[in-house]
Amino acid sequence: MSEKKHILSILVDNEPGVLSRIAGLFSGRGYNIESLSVAPTNDPAVSRVTMVTVADEDIMEQIKKQLHKLINVITVHDLTGANFIQRELALIKVNAKSDNREEILRIVNIFRYKIVDVAPDSFIIQATAKGDKLDAFIKLLTPMGIKEIVKTGSIALYRGN
Repeated sequence: MSEKKHILSILVDNEPGVLSRIAGLFSGRGYNIESLSVAPTNDPAVSRVTMVTVADEDIMEQIKKQLHKLINVITVHDLTGANFIQRELALIKVNAKSDNREEILRIVNIFRYKIVDVAPDSFIIQATAKGDKLDAFIKLLTPMGIKEIVKTGSIALYRGN
């Protein structure tokens, strides 16, 4: 079987140590976590863990079964192949010299992102999109001279009900 990227949405009790147990399950079995995002839901007693990992279908089934066995795990959903919305957030600090400021502004405008900080020699851009769109944006900015990038992990929700 071939490996593919899986996005897991895991509802857990919002208690200390839950994330550590989940991460321990992955590291103890040699599974890699590509990205991880955790935050409370509309119910403050419950948090949503959104995790991206790469595995074949058999391994993914094992991961889901092992996650279900953990205390404090409420539900585990593999969103892969489902109808869902996914986003990542990036803050990108790019060189903004007089000769490339207009080009950067044009690129930011095309992607409908925002400049959230302006300094004499740099811009900080806020970008929210699916990972491949963010990657395309970053590729366009690379020749300008990216100083720093920070990205969140993926977050995702099922569409509709």
